Amino acid sequence: MSPDHMQIARFANQLADIARDLARSHFRATTAFESKSDKSPVTIADRAIEDALRQAIEKAYPGHGIQGEERGVSNAGREMWVLDPIDGTLSFMMGMPTFGSLIAYAEDGAPVVGVVELPALKERLTGYDGATTFNGQPVRVSGCAALSEARLSTSGPDYFRDEDWARFDAASRQGAARRFGGECSAYALLACGYCDAVADGSMAPHDFMPLVPVIEGAGGVITDWQGRALTLDYSGAVLASSSRKLHDQLLRALDAGASPDRAAF
Repeated sequence: MSPDHMQIARFANQLADIARDLARSHFRATTAFESKSDKSPVTIADRAIEDALRQAIEKAYPGHGIQGEERGVSNAGREMWVLDPIDGTLSFMMGMPTFGSLIAYAEDGAPVVGVVELPALKERLTGYDGATTFNGQPVRVSGCAALSEARLSTSGPDYFRDEDWARFDAASRQGAARRFGGECSAYALLACGYCDAVADGSMAPHDFMPLVPVIEGAGGVITDWQGRALTLDYSGAVLASSSRKLHDQLLRALDAGASPDRAAF
């Protein structure tokens, strides 16, 4: 393990502590929300958490850049923190405990350390240097290698373009079971071995960058829908799987459902 990455991971967990306390203080107490320009909701908790995390990062690592869902990019550079203060704001607003706070540290655009914090459940996954822990204990993906046996999940059809939803719908019906909802908690369940694949059709870097070290550290695979690595430069469809064999089967199934003249991602 890299001592530097261990130190970064410890600090990322301190950030997750801040996010947990703030999220829990607002959860099921905050009902007001605003609609952003893209019509997605934002609450006082989203902004309070991101502001607190930014302040902590700026104090501890003043030379690092920050990219957050609510406040955008500041001090962009080789070393970047990527923040989603509340992933699953709709769930948070509706009193559902599956929302999370996502924290990533990236070098040269590639995610190196990732934290998935689930405040309402008091659960946390941390991934870095090829290992992932759940509340401090090592976890592994299921290792499922056959689509016909796979348990699949997604945040839901509202998060896909129509064509991409049709592709996922057809591919996922080849599995053993599928479940909608969960946002980042579905990826946490994948890392812990409780489901076998998760796909979403429209994700930004703050949505997926923290997931990459967590999924990969638990032995899983996570890419775009063409099998390419996820970096800060990408936005779009994401697929995570419990094994390379299952991942390749799903990529083929998704591709089989695409229209011949679709635009490249």
